[in-house]
Amino acid sequence: MSNRLAGDHVFEALANPYRRRLLFALFDQNLQSDEHLHPLTLLSDGEGSDDPEAVHVKLDHCHLPKLAGMGVIEWDREAGAVSKGPEWGEIAPLLQLLSDHRDELPDEWVSGPGQ
Repeated sequence: MSNRLAGDHVFEALANPYRRRLLFALFDQNLQSDEHLHPLTLLSDGEGSDDPEAVHVKLDHCHLPKLAGMGVIEWDREAGAVSKGPEWGEIAPLLQLLSDHRDELPDEWVSGPGQ
């Protein structure tokens, strides 16, 4: 494990509901290292009333670049695909901990507000 993704950055990655939902979706998918998924597909299960086009814009211009910059995900902008990045191992233990205790935590901590 590297120290590239310090504690504050781990919490920053999880601070936004879209990023949190995306990270938990990737975590729950248990992807192999060479598999990629479309971000809107990952979020579709808990999408609720969010406008898909607005979500796409937010993901493309804010959340995916931030997570990719942290190294948590790899993002192929042209293909519109994401996969676990080289720093995934830095955030995975916290995702595991939160996942293991989902039923004990407020819903928005794992799925975001209104989910």
